[in-house]
Amino acid sequence: MIAGPQTGAVLRSSLVTSLIRYQRSWGLWLLLLIAPVGARFMISDESGKGIAIAVNDQLPVLTSPVLGVWLGIVVTTLLLPAGYIYLRANTNRRQPWQVEEVTAAPRVAMLMGRFLADAAVLLASLGTLTVAGWFLGWLMVTGPWQPWLIAYALWLVAAPALIGLAALRILFDAVPWLRGALGDLCYFFIWMFSLVAPIITADQPSSLAANMLDYGGFVRPLVGPQPADNSNIIIGAPRDLGTGRIALDVMAGLHAPGYVAARLGWVAVAFALVLLAGGIYRPHRSGRSQARQGRIARLLSAGPPAPAQSDAPPAKAARSRFAGLVIVVARLIGAGRLFLLLAAAAALAGLFGDYRHVGSPLALLLLIFGLSAHAGRSEARGLLKLALTAPMSPAVRRFAFVLAGTGWSLLLAVPAAAARGSADPLLLALASGGAASVVAIALAALTGSSFAPRVVLLIGWYVYLSS
Repeated sequence: MIAGPQTGAVLRSSLVTSLIRYQRSWGLWLLLLIAPVGARFMISDESGKGIAIAVNDQLPVLTSPVLGVWLGIVVTTLLLPAGYIYLRANTNRRQPWQVEEVTAAPRVAMLMGRFLADAAVLLASLGTLTVAGWFLGWLMVTGPWQPWLIAYALWLVAAPALIGLAALRILFDAVPWLRGALGDLCYFFIWMFSLVAPIITADQPSSLAANMLDYGGFVRPLVGPQPADNSNIIIGAPRDLGTGRIALDVMAGLHAPGYVAARLGWVAVAFALVLLAGGIYRPHRSGRSQARQGRIARLLSAGPPAPAQSDAPPAKAARSRFAGLVIVVARLIGAGRLFLLLAAAAALAGLFGDYRHVGSPLALLLLIFGLSAHAGRSEARGLLKLALTAPMSPAVRRFAFVLAGTGWSLLLAVPAAAARGSADPLLLALASGGAASVVAIALAALTGSSFAPRVVLLIGWYVYLSS
């Protein structure tokens, strides 16, 4: 690693280059508009419409500090997946590693520049939400309208979480096996853990250790420095709540012992993750990784193709263009011996227990990775113009994708339906597989990558599993 003036120059160059690339992305403007447009639907009004945030089954009195905390909670609990999708699917997802990895530029400085650019974009989105929160507070708050308290509460809760998200993205990009689907799966579990872990601190006095478990920063402002034993926090869709509203002193929670230090601590953790990413960064291609990938590829591939026969008749699937397209897409979704092995295991799992809560979620989880991977490949920007020269239109190709994905879902449900002598597993597979296929190809067409459909489908899968 080279230190000194070159480090600062590399950091500055990486930061400026990343920001310029962000400016050229239409997705940046969409990200900046998501917060103000969605702000109106985040706050639950007197009718109960919106995102419900309640303590002891009662909505809080909507003062200016409560509004800021409320918006911050929605960002850290519900909008972090959208931010992750943006970072993994935006214009900066493809870095010129062919040039960068053969230079002597310090990896830490290079990744730090990208991290600062990602954090700046996410905080810019938080800035637009602040402006929207000021306008919303002017219309809805009870008591004096205090825009500085709205901004203070919102940024203290949400900013560290967004900065941590940017650092996590840099860490995932530094490790080869986290750059793809496995990284998305790891983020899904990290996000779920960040929602569950703070609940154990709700009945504990405020301290640095307790608040460090609260990555989202939403528990302490709601329950206060010395929470009662019966504190019950609800965050999510509207539900039947008690009459009236409960008065919360969120400023006491924001200034509770250890809370501000914990929020700053998470910012320090974010910078530490970027330094760690620079230290463990691995190139996209190396002799050892290529050899390892070659062994794994040989193990999981379908083997060498059969020798060509010049006098062989046309394949039956080729006699019908559309049928052949559906079959080819189905093979690409289920490519590789590993997918077929896992598909067989998922189909056999459907023979045991309740298919709705055992076999169906397992089959859907497997399909999520197959569907999102092929959807990202087929909708890659570099292939779209080439695909326009094909005999069938992109709309027909996408329809074939939906049919192929639904066909896989039905195929995995056949053993369960046969064993039970019921069509219910097939109907369930038809609905879940069809919906997953539509979402996968639609999001891949919009973003040009597999990240967005994979993360959205994983969140939908969790809702499906727990419902």
